[in-house]
Order: sequence, then structure tokens, then C-alpha cells
Amino acid sequence: MSFLSRLMLVKSKAHFSADVRRGRVVTGGKARNFDGIGKRKAEMARRRVGLIILAFTAVYGVIGVRLMHYGYAQPESTSSIMPPDRLMASRPDILDRNGQVLATDIRTVSLFAEPHKIVDADEAIEKLQTVLPDLDARDTYKRLNSKSHFQWLRRQLTPKQQSQILALGIPGIGFRPEKRRFYPGGSVASHIVGFVNIDNRGMAGMEKYIDNQGLADLADLGMTSNARLEPVKLSIDLRVQNIVHDVVMNAMINYKAKGTGAVVLDANTGEVLGMASYPDFDPNKPEEGAKEGWLNRMSNGTFEMGSTFKSFTLAMGLDSGRVKLSDSFDARYPIKIGGFTIHDLHGRGTFLSVADIFRYSSNIGTAKIAQTVSIPDHKAFLTRLGLLTKMNTELPEVKMPSQPREWRPVNQITIAFGHGVSTTPLQTAVAGMALVNGGKLIPPTFLPRSREQADEMAEAVIRPQTSADMRYLFEYNGVIGSGRNARVPGFDVGGKTGTADKVVNGRYDHKLNFNAFLAAFPIKNPRYVVLSFCDEPHDGEGGMLAANTAAPIVRDIIRRSGSILGVEPDFGQAGNGMLVSY
Repeated sequence: MSFLSRLMLVKSKAHFSADVRRGRVVTGGKARNFDGIGKRKAEMARRRVGLIILAFTAVYGVIGVRLMHYGYAQPESTSSIMPPDRLMASRPDILDRNGQVLATDIRTVSLFAEPHKIVDADEAIEKLQTVLPDLDARDTYKRLNSKSHFQWLRRQLTPKQQSQILALGIPGIGFRPEKRRFYPGGSVASHIVGFVNIDNRGMAGMEKYIDNQGLADLADLGMTSNARLEPVKLSIDLRVQNIVHDVVMNAMINYKAKGTGAVVLDANTGEVLGMASYPDFDPNKPEEGAKEGWLNRMSNGTFEMGSTFKSFTLAMGLDSGRVKLSDSFDARYPIKIGGFTIHDLHGRGTFLSVADIFRYSSNIGTAKIAQTVSIPDHKAFLTRLGLLTKMNTELPEVKMPSQPREWRPVNQITIAFGHGVSTTPLQTAVAGMALVNGGKLIPPTFLPRSREQADEMAEAVIRPQTSADMRYLFEYNGVIGSGRNARVPGFDVGGKTGTADKVVNGRYDHKLNFNAFLAAFPIKNPRYVVLSFCDEPHDGEGGMLAANTAAPIVRDIIRRSGSILGVEPDFGQAGNGMLVSY
């Protein structure tokens, strides 16, 4: 027998040797007893199954507790997002006087991310750029890798964009419902209505005025809701507003001007029925007009108004009782004062009546009328008309006028014909309103106001007779003077032009003008006041004067809106006969 065979036989016998501690082993044809070993194995199996059951129970217990925690947990709030109820807070609709919508809320959604749930930031950005090609990849990557639990990715998506992003199935990306402000008219009334920021807060115009009345405070306190608010009705007539906007826009193009503007006021209530300043902006995309369009030149820009100020100087002289319409003044020679020489652009070289001083826009004659009143009285008169103080109205964008720190005799003379004091075009129109409506200064308003309400707040600033004299002068100038280009058949327009040289580097530049025209119609019993301006026109010879730029703006506005405003054209006896013949 080999060595290996013997070794195997010895190992086999050793394996089956008797051991009283492990049980009996029967050899030689007898059965072997394995009861001890089987019991031990069964016991170990039961222990293992018990441990497995215990482990599964513990795991599912933890999951259950975590689910209960999520179920009872409060919504997570972060510093980068407002509470959902505040995001959904409504703004009131803004309407024109006839109920046409100027601004309203529309529902939209905004895209956000929860960075701690983002699996692969690069992949998420690649997918999002298929829907939002202009998405800034670098900025978005920083947001998705930040330690915060919330990051805005894009505000105010379209429904199509939302649907496409949902189809991408990106983990950690979600949507929040919001409100977006929509302006159906675009830029037509932008400087009046204003605009809101991305969080639907008023930033300019009547939108900001509404917030200043308490809406912003309520939003900050979380007291606003998704319920529709009572709409805010403005005084403007959208039909008139469209006309004013269209006319000033075309005027800027036609006269190659730096800016244009116009306003239509109710002469008896102070209501603004239409006002536009161009360039302007689209409140749906306000950022695109940031360079030039945001400036409302009508109320937030101050200018030397030129010869339109002669209206106030003549009214001051007439109201003081020191000047009468029948008086004449020597306008033959220039006035030399304080190193300056005052002369007439269209000098007649003769004595001029008060009416002809107004008609020919005589600087010399106007200066001599101003000198009939003391400097303190002159300053007090312009203050009484609201030309030297900040205008009081709902629109937030209102600029303070400027005047000399100390009024000297030379200042009185230059201010008499519109140099030395800068005011806003809107407050010039408001002061002009007092000259023709019987002498009542009425604060302008962009909200509806009745005649009775206006009478309660009106302040008498000149005598009714002075107002009657000024209506005569406006009509006289409108028929045979510089206002002829503003005449509209049947509407009896009267007014005063103003061509002012602009100051450049401390000196007046005769090549740069600010042109204005102050008008009223029907002038015998004015219902409306219209003021237009054309800043730095460059339309060649003749186009530099207000009679050829600002006056036609007024003409076009009245021609197109007069009937809408309820003014019935009057063509006189000849016109009545013509109408009867048809």
C-alpha cells in the first residue's frame, strides 16, 4: 500500500472515531448518529433569520419616521425667495377714464433650482439651454453648486417654456407661480403709467404712486392676497393719449430733434387727458429704454421756456393795474443793463401796444412791462402761479424748478422774456391754464376729478378781468401772430410761442433751441390747454423756430382730438350756411 493510500485511510478513521461529547458513532455496519450536529445548525439558521428580520424592521422604521417628519414639516423658507402667498399678491388694474385697460396682471411661472438635489450640474445646464439658449452657463453653474437650498434660474417663463422644461425631467428643478405685469398699449402711456420690477413692485409713474398709497407696505407685511383688487381709473383718455404720443413721436423724427413732448389739460378741472414725452420706453421691457427713454421731460425735465414766459409777464403787469391793454411802450432802442444788451429778434423800431408786444414777442417791450413791478412782487407773482416751486401731483417724477439765488435788475428783465428761470413744461401748462380759465390755479391730476372738486381746491391767482385780457392776447397772436401755424379751422386756437437759446458751457448757443407753444381752445371760452415742446430741432432754416416746430405739434393734436374731447367745431355764419346747404 502506498504512502498516500495509508494517509487517506488514517484520516478516514480519525474522522469517524468515537467521541462521547459529540455523540455516538457506530461502525462496522451500524448507523451513525448526527443528532447533535443537526440541532446546532438549525439553531444557527433561526438566529440568522431573526437578525435579518430585525435589520429589515429597523430600516423600514427609519424610512417611516423620515416620511412622517416630511409630512409634518413646515415649508422651507429661505432668504432668496418670498413666501408663496406674497408672490401671488395681485396689483390693481390701471384703466383710462373710459375703462380701457392700461396695466393688468397675468399669471406666469418662474424657474428655480434646489442645488442640494441637483445630481449633475453640467448636464442640467446643457438640457436647460435647449429651451433657454440665452441662459448664462457660468452664472447658472455657480447657482447650482451653491450651498443654498433655493436659487432662481429664470423669472416669468412662457407656458411653452414651462412645458418644454418639464419634459426634460431634471431632478431638483421646479416652478413657482407668480404674477407678471402686462401693458397692452406698450409705450403709448409709459411715462404716465410707469412700470414694475421683476417682483411686481412699482418703480415709476402711477405704478409707483399706487405702491406709495400703501400697497407696498401691505405686501411687506404679507397682508395682500391673490384676490382681484379694485381697479385704479386714471384721468387720461386713451384715444387722446394715442394721438399725443403719435404726434410727438413723428415730430421728433421730422424735426430731427433731441426730444419732444406735449400735454392736454382740462382747463376747468386740471385733469391730464393726454401727455407724452419722446423718446420713451416700453413698460413691458423697461430696461431697453434706460439710456434716454426713462426721462419724462414733461414733468421731470426743467427748461428755460423762452417767450411763453412773456404771457406771465404781461399778465403780471395787467393784474397789477399798472398796465392796460391800451398802453404803449417804447421799443425803439435796445436796453443796456449790467453789461448786457437786450434787443428784439423781430424789432419794429417803434412804440408798441401791449397787444403788439405780445404779437411780435418784443423783448424790449416785455422788459419795460416787467419794470413796472418791483422785483419782490415779480418773484411773488411767479411763485403764486406755481412756476418757482415743485409741482404737486400724483406722478412721482417731478423736478424742482431753478431760479437765481438773488434776483438782480438784470435777472428780472431776462426772466420777463423766459431766460434765467427753468421750469417743467407741465407746470408751465398748469400756470397757463390759470391765465385763461378765469384766474384759477388748479393742481394737475392724473386721476378723475369733477368740476366741483376742482372748484374746492382752486386758488384765485389773477383777477377774472386779467384772464379775459389774456384770452384776447392769445387769440390775437393766434390769428395774426406767431401762433398762426397752430390754427385749426373751427376750433378757435390761441396761444404763445417760445424759442429759447440753450445754455452750453455757461453761454447761450444760438444754434441750439428749446421751442415751446402754449395754447388754449376754444379761446373765447377755453375748455382745454395744450402745451408742446421741441428740444433742439435741426430741420434747417425756419425749423429752428417754435412757430415752425412746436406750434404745428399743437395743431396736429387739436385737429385729431378736438372732436373726441367733445368740442363742437364752429365755422361761423359762413360755415353754418354751408352745412345747411348740404
